[in-house]
Amino acid sequence: MSDRLPPLTALRAFEAAARHLSFAQAAAELNVTPAALSFQIKSLEDHLGHPVFRRLNRAVELTEAGRALAPGVTDGFAALSAAWRNTQRLSDNKTLTVTAGPAFTSKWLAPRLFEFAQAHPEIELRFSASLRLIDFDRDEVDVAIRFGLGNDEGVFSEPLIREWMTPMMTPELAAKYDTPEKLEGAPLIHDESIAFFKQPTDWPAWCRAAGISIDTTSGLRFSQADHALDTAISGAGVVLGRVSLATRALEQGRLVAPFKTGLLTQAQFRFICPAGTQTRPHVAAFKNWIFSEIQASRVFEEGRDLVAAEAG
Repeated sequence: MSDRLPPLTALRAFEAAARHLSFAQAAAELNVTPAALSFQIKSLEDHLGHPVFRRLNRAVELTEAGRALAPGVTDGFAALSAAWRNTQRLSDNKTLTVTAGPAFTSKWLAPRLFEFAQAHPEIELRFSASLRLIDFDRDEVDVAIRFGLGNDEGVFSEPLIREWMTPMMTPELAAKYDTPEKLEGAPLIHDESIAFFKQPTDWPAWCRAAGISIDTTSGLRFSQADHALDTAISGAGVVLGRVSLATRALEQGRLVAPFKTGLLTQAQFRFICPAGTQTRPHVAAFKNWIFSEIQASRVFEEGRDLVAAEAG
């Protein structure tokens, strides 16, 4: 038996027919006649030496050989399609697809996109707000902004933001709770989105870093950082806010961070892209812009005591 593969057209006809379990539907998808499709499948069966379909009155079903062949052929065409699209993207320097978490997208990226669009009208930006693990080939993404401890092997990865947290509140609440000790009576907002860290970055951890002892057990609790931040912006309480997400609210004066102590997190945001693509014109333009914007926001670190979280 020869190991030589059958013609690609025969494999394509088989893949479509196996997926639809219908020669007529497969022929319509491939824009050929049912007779032409049937001929291609017959040539594949002759090449293999086994039938791959059992022909019924008004339907077809896979034989044992067909069931063995179908998954690999489907995966093969999917890989070919992905490789073709990714190769086409190498010559596309006008479309940039970026993925970032929903909170970072809404609180940091979205308010600034107009500035990038004005500076680079030649680049069409596309965004995907997602936290799932990224596969650049599968997802057809150029750049990923990810938050975490980082284990970015086989890609270009560069730290983007040094994340730290400090109490944030409206100016009206800041006038009332003007010292860390007065937070004893404040309505606290808890952001539990990073509760998985081994070294906690929560209210008790910040109080230890600030050298105060207050009861922090009560208050509103949120599983999403942007929801906790929005609640603080509404004036409902004091949040231990992440500077990366609160920068625009701090710049606009909707929130203030009156206390010197900041709690450094273990995790950080990273700029990630396939190795070697960081120098492509549209990727480099976005990289230079976002790092410039991040640098400007570091003004909020001035005069603060930033300390690493310690176990309680």
